[in-house]
Amino acid sequence: MSEQTQVGDGTAGRPRAGGRVVIAGAGMAGVQTAVALRERGFTGSVTLIGAEPHQPYDRPPLSKAVLLGKAEGSAFDIDFEALGVELRLGLEVTGVRPGDHELDTESGAVPYDVLVVATGAEPMRLPGTEGVPGVHLLRTLDDAERLRPVLAAKHDIVVVGAGWIGAEFATAAREAGCAVTVVEAAGRPLAGALPAEVAEPMIDWYADAGAELRTHARVARVEPGTVVLDDGTALRAGAVVVGIGARPATGWLAGSGIALGEQREVVADNRLRTSVPDVYAVGDCASFPSARYGTRLLVHHWDNALQGPRTVAADIIGETPAVYDPVPYFWSEQFGRFVQYAGHHAGAETTLWRGSPSGAAWSVCWLRDDRLIAILAVGRPRDLAQGRKLITASTPLSIPLLTDPSRPLKSATK
Repeated sequence: MSEQTQVGDGTAGRPRAGGRVVIAGAGMAGVQTAVALRERGFTGSVTLIGAEPHQPYDRPPLSKAVLLGKAEGSAFDIDFEALGVELRLGLEVTGVRPGDHELDTESGAVPYDVLVVATGAEPMRLPGTEGVPGVHLLRTLDDAERLRPVLAAKHDIVVVGAGWIGAEFATAAREAGCAVTVVEAAGRPLAGALPAEVAEPMIDWYADAGAELRTHARVARVEPGTVVLDDGTALRAGAVVVGIGARPATGWLAGSGIALGEQREVVADNRLRTSVPDVYAVGDCASFPSARYGTRLLVHHWDNALQGPRTVAADIIGETPAVYDPVPYFWSEQFGRFVQYAGHHAGAETTLWRGSPSGAAWSVCWLRDDRLIAILAVGRPRDLAQGRKLITASTPLSIPLLTDPSRPLKSATK
């Protein structure tokens, strides 16, 4: 039996031009699903339910402009009333009963013809820090608002985790004039995201920015004003910011019959349909099968939340969408550098460098069968743009031409 058949066809009762579509989650994926439905001519009712009381907003500015007080918020510039989208904000979803076509919320059941699960991901908490004053996460607008005065007061800050969010927060904190120590249990930054030889050069970025990076450092406990490491070292901490990863926000789906994967994500097919009819999943909370990479992908990045809704909307209204198999893409601004990544490097046979990692601009290319499958670009946006197209086209490349950083990446085609 094929994976698509196992996941389900999602067609029973599909509203096509009319009916009721309910979207659980008012982040990028949920908002863009509502927009895409209207753009494709869907005339039925669209209800967007969000747990936060704020107008739906974009998340990337939270670790930058909003955190530093350069912007008051990052609300989407969308007139939901004119679009004919009902917003129900400040409302937690608590469950779903697919047999009854009802979504359960704190204020009662919401009937649907089609449900779109877009509840995103939630940050992982550092065990033992619940209720400890001065410990922060950075995922929501309220989180950023709580951290703004911390940065303004120039507190000594300990960041737990040297992943993407840890690096971005450390960058903002240094810009605000705070003393910053980053503690990372692994031996390098981005240990879960990049191979050692690629992440190793990034260690120097912290020192260059005036931040202290402590690797092989595990937190034993957090006390008010202090972080104690497992070797007994005590670090002064006016605030502690935890950035140790995120997991799909799917706890509310327990008992629903909707299949979840090993990371608690919703298991969707290549049209983002779930294991039960009339329920889709999109964005950070869902994985999808990638024929391009021969594996199932769970992508916690903005571009995935932007692209997936187009597939969902097309399928809901009865179009036959293209199979959802994007080239994953994300970016990060950290320590004065613009870092971009496209693709999925697992399974690469060859790793090649364009430029020296000791310089201000360089790229890393991962290849299989002389075809590019992933690229990381630091300060080389043209490499990224051209590389993304080469990955999509699966174009054979000439290795000698590829490694010459003075040549455009696209000129390396055979």
